[in-house]
Amino acid sequence: MEIVTTINRAKYDAFKWRYELSIPRKLVLALGVACLVGLMAQVRFYLPWSPVPITGQTFAALLAGVLLGRWWGGTSLAIYAGLGAAGLPWFASLNSGLGYLAGPTGGYIIGFILAALFLGYFTDKYIRSRSFFSMLGLMLFANFILIHIPGLIQLHFWLSLVKGEAVALSQLLMMGTIPFIAGDVTKAIAAAAITRGVAPKQAYNGEVDKDKWVNWRIP
Repeated sequence: MEIVTTINRAKYDAFKWRYELSIPRKLVLALGVACLVGLMAQVRFYLPWSPVPITGQTFAALLAGVLLGRWWGGTSLAIYAGLGAAGLPWFASLNSGLGYLAGPTGGYIIGFILAALFLGYFTDKYIRSRSFFSMLGLMLFANFILIHIPGLIQLHFWLSLVKGEAVALSQLLMMGTIPFIAGDVTKAIAAAAITRGVAPKQAYNGEVDKDKWVNWRIP
């Protein structure tokens, strides 16, 4: 029992600490998470029929909001996108530059920012969101709506305007979403499990449901 109490206290202290950090220190943490995203981007696998590679970025992007909170998770991905566009070679295959961000995968990178902001908001606002199933649902929404839709939109325009290829919706989905479903669901499950393990079930910043959590039994 003492071990469980110690672990729960450590989780609470860690999240409250990161919530109360000064802005310069939060920037340092955001840069650290951006570096993690850049590292995970190098875990990649290219499909012969698609310009969009399978990478580990999504996993890091989903966790960014949980680890850094409602604004700083999104800030970390904005740092990743901005520094990459400025020339830091940490996009997939050590690519960089504004041209890469405007390329076939740039929409997914923009989607990472939206997903991190979304998940950070719920993590900081609702204790209930930190359960496994609640977070899994939020992460699947963030992945397939907030990441994939901007990704598919930019991929469509890149194929049309740059490659001069008119593709049907089914072809677009086969290039930009369908091959990634199994991997993305697996990453979301893993990220939700990590969230369940590290996020406290106590209020650290006045969450709106702090007086209701004890009556909910969501694992």
